[in-house]
Parts: sequence; C-alpha cells; structure tokens
Amino acid sequence: MKLAGKNLMVTGGAGFIGSHLVDRLIDSNPSKLVVVDNYFLGNEKNLAHAYDVCRDLIEYRLDASNLAAMRRVIETEKIEVVFDLAVIPLPTSLDYPVWTIETNIGIATTFSELARWGCFGKLIHCSSSEAYGSAQYVPMDENHPQAAITPYAASKAAADQVVLAYWRTYDIPAVIVRPFNAFGPRQNPGSYAGVIPTVIQRVMDNLPVEIHGDGSQTRDFIFVREAADAFLQAAECEETRGKVINIATGQETSINELVARLLRVMKKEDHPIVYTEPRAGDVMRHCGDIRLAQELFGFKSAAITDDYLAETVEWYLRRAR
Repeated sequence: MKLAGKNLMVTGGAGFIGSHLVDRLIDSNPSKLVVVDNYFLGNEKNLAHAYDVCRDLIEYRLDASNLAAMRRVIETEKIEVVFDLAVIPLPTSLDYPVWTIETNIGIATTFSELARWGCFGKLIHCSSSEAYGSAQYVPMDENHPQAAITPYAASKAAADQVVLAYWRTYDIPAVIVRPFNAFGPRQNPGSYAGVIPTVIQRVMDNLPVEIHGDGSQTRDFIFVREAADAFLQAAECEETRGKVINIATGQETSINELVARLLRVMKKEDHPIVYTEPRAGDVMRHCGDIRLAQELFGFKSAAITDDYLAETVEWYLRRAR
C-alpha cells in the first residue's frame, strides 16, 4: 500500500519523532496530511519546515484520546491512514502516573475502536522499547518478556495489548512499531529531555554534565530520520498487519561512551562530568533485534555516528543563537 495520494494523519505530529515523520510523509506525496497535537510536548517550531514545503498542511489542537473528537477529524478529513505517535512521556509518568496511564491507554483504545468501526484503512501505532524493561537477553526481539519499570512503560505495554486485542478480535488493520532510543534535532531540550539534548544544554550553559548512576547503562540509539523512515516502510508493507516490529540499530552504547563522544564532537573533551544518584525507573540495558523489520521491509539503520551527533549538536547551537 503506497501512501502517495492517500489522506494521512499523524497524532503527536508537532513532537520530536512526529514532526520528522510529517516531513518524511510530505515526501511521499500524500493527497492530504493532517497533524493532531495537544502541545503538551509538541512545539510549533517543529513544523516550520513542514509548513514551508506543504502550505496546505492541516492541524488540529486536540487530545488524541478523545474518541468523539478523533472521529470527527477522521470523518471530516476522510483519513485513510493514521500514524499514532501521541503520548504522555516517561518523566511525566513519575509525577502523574494515573493521568499518564489513562491517557496513553485511552489513545490506543480510541484509534483501535475507530479502526473497528471502519473509519480509516490502517493504523500504525507507536510503542516504546521501555515496554520491555531492562534486557533479560540481547539482542531483544519482539518476544522478549515485558517487565515494565515505570508507569509510562506499563501504559505503553498495555496500549500495545489493546491494539493487539482489537486485531485478534476484530481483525483491525494495525501494526505496532516499537522504536528504541531516537535522537536528533528537535528532541525536547527542557525538563523532559533525553540524555543527548540534556548533555548539549549543560555544556552550552557551562555546567557539569550529570550522569545518573555509574554510566554503564546502555541504550540502542537510532537517528530520528531513520526511525521516521521505518514508520513509513511499516505502513506501506502489507505483511506488517498484526505484528509488533522493533525499530533500532541492533547495537548498544553505554551512557559513558555516549557522553564522551558528544564531548568530543563538541570539542569539549575536558568538560567536567559528575556522577549522581541513579534515576528512578532507569533500565540498565537495551539493544534491539531488528531481524523482523529487515525481513518484512528491508529495514536497516546505521548505529549512532559522529555525523549524526554533530548534526544534532549544531541544531541545538543554532537554536540557542
């Protein structure tokens, strides 16, 4: 199923991964592209490029868990494919677990129900590697046990089960993509930031870089544009229906190594580093098995590179000027 000429919708489309997906979908030449975002984490500036190249981009400021509102948008815009990336993030779940859990499960249920009603043709639901918890073996395939550590992780695991239950019961046209740690331009540099923008910001502010724990914890970092490409490939591949698919690189990088590489790229090798208490809900090890994505749609992704890090650093430096 090619996306060219289709009416597409991206929830969370003003967010980090979502806005890069919007950029990628514009290149696929859709008939219509609709963004839904409540701007809890999304940022209008993330869509600046999209508006430059797609003047007729349509945007709704709505809560993606609102069933009635989403039905109205989908029916009004005659949406055929939904990319569901709207989410309440992990750090928020540590302070507001009930809201996080109810909202994240509600979003998945809303679009599963609308798919059951036949309101659109295909659902691409965004999961998270956090659903697995810390690795019990590596690489972590899609059958890896799920041992969620945080309320966020539990909500994402539960949301996935909702989508799969609808697929098993009602045969809804759905696929679940499970990205590991995406990084790159536009990642939120504020209080809910990932490790890379946090390190960059602290260097720019001339503050010591903080590493929670001993820094030996690992992640499978994937550049955001490559993750966005995988979403599109999963949508266009008919064989993905009813499947959960890891989106990763298959290589792990420790936080210590990542910080050292970032400081080298920034030419700040001697910048001070301090080690602090472990962060609540931190998984110790992640490394994704991407064989299923390779088999289904030929997916491949480069491991974290200095070029990708340099592009990310430069984006934050330009943003601060």
